Amino acid sequence: MLDSTIARVNELLWSTPMVVLVLAAGVWFTVRMVVPQVRRLPDMVRYLVGGDDSTQGLSSFQSFAMALGGRVGVGNIAGVATAIHFGGPGALFWMWVTAFVGAAVAIAESSLAQVYKEEVGGEYRGGPAFYIEKGLGWRWLAVLYAVAAVFALTITGPSIQSYNIAVSVESAFSVPPWVTGVVVTALFCLVVFGGMHRIGRVVGLVVPIMAAAYILLGIALLVLNADAVPEMFGLIFRSAFGSDAAFGGILGAAIMWGVKRAIYSSEVGTGSGAQAAAAAEVSHPVKQGLAQGFSAYVDTLLICTVTGLMILVTGSYNVEGPDGQMVAENVPGLVQGPEYTQAAIDASFPGLGSAFIAVAMFFFAFTTLLSFAFYADTNIAYLLRSSRRERLVVNIAWVLLAGSIFLGSLRSASFAWNLADVGLGLYTWINLVALVLLSRQATAVVRDYDRQRAAGIDPVFDPEDVGITNAPVWKEIAARKAARDRERSGVDD
Repeated sequence: MLDSTIARVNELLWSTPMVVLVLAAGVWFTVRMVVPQVRRLPDMVRYLVGGDDSTQGLSSFQSFAMALGGRVGVGNIAGVATAIHFGGPGALFWMWVTAFVGAAVAIAESSLAQVYKEEVGGEYRGGPAFYIEKGLGWRWLAVLYAVAAVFALTITGPSIQSYNIAVSVESAFSVPPWVTGVVVTALFCLVVFGGMHRIGRVVGLVVPIMAAAYILLGIALLVLNADAVPEMFGLIFRSAFGSDAAFGGILGAAIMWGVKRAIYSSEVGTGSGAQAAAAAEVSHPVKQGLAQGFSAYVDTLLICTVTGLMILVTGSYNVEGPDGQMVAENVPGLVQGPEYTQAAIDASFPGLGSAFIAVAMFFFAFTTLLSFAFYADTNIAYLLRSSRRERLVVNIAWVLLAGSIFLGSLRSASFAWNLADVGLGLYTWINLVALVLLSRQATAVVRDYDRQRAAGIDPVFDPEDVGITNAPVWKEIAARKAARDRERSGVDD
């Protein structure tokens, strides 16, 4: 009964209107901001290592790694395989489309998060709840987002991460799921109770190393199967537009699953990455917006693509039609997402697949869980606004999250995915609607950045230059910057 109810709610949240809204919002911001995800690509890369670390905020790279840690999770391994299973090879193309237009959404939401951030308890906090209240003046919707996000981040979201860790570890090393659940839960508590900066340091160290190793393995596998690469890309494009004989009948499923899994993996439009963006210490909001836009590229155009190409080039996939009948069955008996990726690696590197995917799944999913903890903290900070009960409530939320990690390692795949999709869908709907309504402010901030870059100066943000009057934290940032400049000037003298 519970499984069927969750599945029905999931279908309603992720119906055609959601797909249309995501793609339309991406095109809208791409046009209004004049394709920043292309023309500002060099700036995206440069700002990954820029910015200042401070007691109030993280460095640009730590914030980028935090957001990337949230984005790079089981969706990059199991989620891509699931999209191919239900949408066919063409689902990968629609993931690319979503990533490209979604990068503009990531730039917009992360820039807005920077504009309207606050200093709460001595640390920067921001994100959809903050910019919905300050930008739109709709506190009721901001509260609704924050409540939905806390629910999703502590109850629904962690289950799919821990479940896939447990499944892959059991497959590779025959470790019982409950043992994996205990270990992951203990490690999670060890890190998160050290605070924002400890989370940032751990994620900043782990994510780049694991992502690089995963991409290199994928490249090696493609080189070994170079003869099959041209036909593979042909299959992807034919399937994406319904012209392939085998997969032409599931075009709608290809689009739906491609968009859905791209959103789940990259988190564009959900506002999650925006919360990490708000924690960065930068001189202009768009600097961190561009860095976060690049993280969407890294997540989907690199890591998700590597997974999809490994699966497709080795033929290690099955495709199930909407009626439950198998459209293609290349590896009979495989149904779980991680198993497809493991089979793909084993096809070229016998015996390596299970162990490598188990390790990759652990690190990818674990850093996502750490990011969940930070995002839950951010939304609770919004709801309680430096109340004496804030830290107590945050600790309770982290305990609930830890409990969800353990329980999630024991649940079925369909239930875990549906539960995660419900939580994600709830706050994604709210954020996307708010972003469209705030597009004027987002565009104005990007244009202010462009104006200063065209003048050959390092962009520095003054909210009043773009008609924003309720962003007082930027006056404090300017005052601290002026004080640092005076100190440096004194040292130079």
